[in-house]
Amino acid sequence: MKIFFSENQPDYSTYTFNYAIYCVKEHQNELPAIYAKGFLPYTGNTAIERDIFYLARSLRVELDDFSDSSENRRVNRKVEPLNIQVKVQAKSEFDLTDSSFLDFCMNYAADRFSGNAMTAERLSYVLSKETGSHILTFYSEEQIFGYVFAAIEGDTLHYWFSFFDQQYLKTHALGKWMMWKTISWAKEKGLSFAYLGTCYGKHSLYKVRDHKGLTFFDGTSWNKDMNLLKHLCKTDYEEIDRDRFKLLENQNDFIDNL
Repeated sequence: MKIFFSENQPDYSTYTFNYAIYCVKEHQNELPAIYAKGFLPYTGNTAIERDIFYLARSLRVELDDFSDSSENRRVNRKVEPLNIQVKVQAKSEFDLTDSSFLDFCMNYAADRFSGNAMTAERLSYVLSKETGSHILTFYSEEQIFGYVFAAIEGDTLHYWFSFFDQQYLKTHALGKWMMWKTISWAKEKGLSFAYLGTCYGKHSLYKVRDHKGLTFFDGTSWNKDMNLLKHLCKTDYEEIDRDRFKLLENQNDFIDNL
């Protein structure tokens, strides 16, 4: 892997000089190490040919510590009557050109991705990336309920994108169930980590509330302090006059504990 920094706006008044941090994947077997360093895949520019990643506050489940929460069990009881099965396939075994599959994903994206973020061009680009190695299909004999695009390598799974039948969104919490089911599958297969993407803002708190065994990347290490994470999410979009390190009451203690 290769890591590079991209300058953002400077603030000389507080000596804060921001850089966005990126990683270029050179081999697929680097994925567990890339995710472990806090990186997530970037697909915002479909002209970029390589698989690149951005550093962010990401969330993962440490599967040795994962067990069903009361919320997981509640949602599962609601979904059980639908008799949903899960098929996990390597992307090479899946027909990525199937029009019913593509239409399903794009219909979901039109309603659920704000600002037209998931265009047909971007969907094709995401599916072309080596990083996303598997497709999980959620189905019954009668219908398709949803799909998950996942990166699976070594002991690591990344729950990357999900698309599901929205008529079950409120009645069955289908999206939450699919995430739980994917995490459960990863644990059953003996994996160590299930990554759930970024965790910013109040709208991300459902991930924090629903699952046991969570840690988040705090810029230095994987942190188990869920109270801190909840506070960060609730205050993410409030203006601060300097970076969070400079806002600490005791910066020496932070440095000594690195």
